[in-house]
Amino acid sequence: MARYTDAVCKLCRREGQKLFLKGQRCYTDKCALSRRAYAPGQHGQGRKKSSEYGMQLRAKQATRRYYGVLESQFRHYYEMATNMAGKAGDNLLILLESRLDNVIYRLGWANSRAEARQLVVHGHFTVNGAKVDIPSYLVKSGMTIAIKESSRSSDKIKSILEANAFRPVPKWLEAGAEQQAQVIAVPAREDIDLDVDETLIVELYSK
Repeated sequence: MARYTDAVCKLCRREGQKLFLKGQRCYTDKCALSRRAYAPGQHGQGRKKSSEYGMQLRAKQATRRYYGVLESQFRHYYEMATNMAGKAGDNLLILLESRLDNVIYRLGWANSRAEARQLVVHGHFTVNGAKVDIPSYLVKSGMTIAIKESSRSSDKIKSILEANAFRPVPKWLEAGAEQQAQVIAVPAREDIDLDVDETLIVELYSK
């Protein structure tokens, strides 16, 4: 599957906000956005005006890059969201938040969503006792997610868990003992800390 392989720090600079694409580095002074808080490129410091379309595009791009999905995937999630009851914008964010790779990141079992995707593909996690290696797998309320028993002794997994031991877990997830967690509810909009106006995305795709 195609994926973004270029430098990721410039994505945060382009969107003007931290997308937490580099794990622990994003919380330090080494963060590119902290050092150069303007868009990348020759004319980055001259970008000031933005049209209505520009604001809608930036909202969409920031959300897409935050969760690390391609345009075709993002459009698919939007179509799913419009067919669900409730607000399309809220539904879109809830679907993205429910991706297995995002859940692994939220639980502190990966330093970034990119690393979470890699770990999921390598088969380090189970859902309801069965191995799942699809990052886009959508978890649901009542499901149990766990680090595979054979992976718990991995030095990489141990170092990740140690580095993220104090990262807060969203209230819709409940981390238990022995590297297990429970999805106790569907995430609500107020549980999602993405600083973006999702109505702009709906307006963009509604044209």
